[in-house]
Amino acid sequence: MSQTEFDIIVIGGGPGGYVAAIRAAQLGMKTALVEANHLGGICLNWGCIPTKALLRSSEIHHLINHADAFGLKVSGVEFDIKKIVERSRGVAKQLSGGVAHLLKKNKVQVFDGFGKLAGKQVVKVEKDGKAVAELKSPNIIIATGARARALPGLEPDGKFVWSYREAMVPETMPKSLLVVGSGAIGIEFASFYRNMGAEVTVVEVMDRILPVEDEEISAFARKQFEKQGMKIMAGAKVTKLDKGSNNVTCHVEAGGKIEKITVDRVIMAVGIVANTENLGLENTKVELDRGHIKTNEWLETAEKGVYAIGDVTGAPWLAHKASHEGVICVEKIKGEKGVHPMNKANIPGCTYCMPQIASVGMTEAKAKEAGYEVKVGRFPFMGNGKAIALGEPEGMVKTVFDAKTGELLGAHMVGAEVTELIQGYVVAKTLETTEADLMHTIFPHPTLSEMMHESVLDAYGKAIHF
Repeated sequence: MSQTEFDIIVIGGGPGGYVAAIRAAQLGMKTALVEANHLGGICLNWGCIPTKALLRSSEIHHLINHADAFGLKVSGVEFDIKKIVERSRGVAKQLSGGVAHLLKKNKVQVFDGFGKLAGKQVVKVEKDGKAVAELKSPNIIIATGARARALPGLEPDGKFVWSYREAMVPETMPKSLLVVGSGAIGIEFASFYRNMGAEVTVVEVMDRILPVEDEEISAFARKQFEKQGMKIMAGAKVTKLDKGSNNVTCHVEAGGKIEKITVDRVIMAVGIVANTENLGLENTKVELDRGHIKTNEWLETAEKGVYAIGDVTGAPWLAHKASHEGVICVEKIKGEKGVHPMNKANIPGCTYCMPQIASVGMTEAKAKEAGYEVKVGRFPFMGNGKAIALGEPEGMVKTVFDAKTGELLGAHMVGAEVTELIQGYVVAKTLETTEADLMHTIFPHPTLSEMMHESVLDAYGKAIHF
């Protein structure tokens, strides 16, 4: 067993951990990265990236089935689920290899194994129960991420009841599915399988789907999903699962009544749990809050020299948040000038269903709850030439401003390619632009981005095309 000293040790090689390790190495620090499973973490291997590959296949499948609307004739449309899954896994493999290359290029020493704190400034690494290395450093970053939450009595079994892992690698295409949970993960899987032809039912315990999104956006999205044939059950919960020989009967309670729905498979998408077990935290001053590691604005825990970033620290559970925290944490440790804490109000959220959903900042309701007098602008995709030309006329852009100062408080979008468009508003919020700045910005024509301009204009009664 080797013993090595480093300037910094990162436990976990996901989008938070590997970015932190690379940035530390760039700053001249001798860096170790400990990863037990896959470089790139859940996001790259079993989350963000492979799901986008699946969704791209389903999007193309959807477009082919509507080719006639574009003046094209396509017949005998079929798909090979095995090849769709192979492509998705290949994309993940390619990017995981890319992360390995970046770490090697930046001279980060990677240890293959499970890392845990084992005394002051010590990390022990084990693989299959055997000691691999004992590492020492005055700076240790925990970036161990999170895993899917399981509800008692509704636990995934890998066969009839799936977690996101099984949902990403189906051996055959189920004819019917019930998705429990309508957050980003649940809705993305519901959208994928519906666009591939499966009958899909979504059960959400809250009174509306996509509950963290603006209510108008959530309602608009629901109408579009239902128009596609998806069944939505909000204010409902699954109380029991009866497994048959090759299907599952779900007992769904809503409004005091139980409805039995039989489907081929069930996907559980009911949140996540932080990976804090077996890290040796019990021997430190590190504190947990509802299972997540507590940190200050510099990602420091209550234990000197121990830091935490990403999903293990709590919401929002987003890869880009983890990466940004990794950079902030490392630059603060190194004493870099200009580093500042993250403003969570400027973190965008994206859901890659069809139609896509994207947002940043406060919803209209949250802004009013916070005491703001607001001006709200809206612009429909139906009023945009590029959207109509693309055959994507269903969508909306909504902006929320402080009526007194003109500050952009939030932006919320549903429709084609809004996950790409949202960054315009994120930049605007980061630069603290006002409605006047946005009104004077020239947007190219014809583009979907013009709707962002029109929504701002609409908030102040100046919209041109609506």
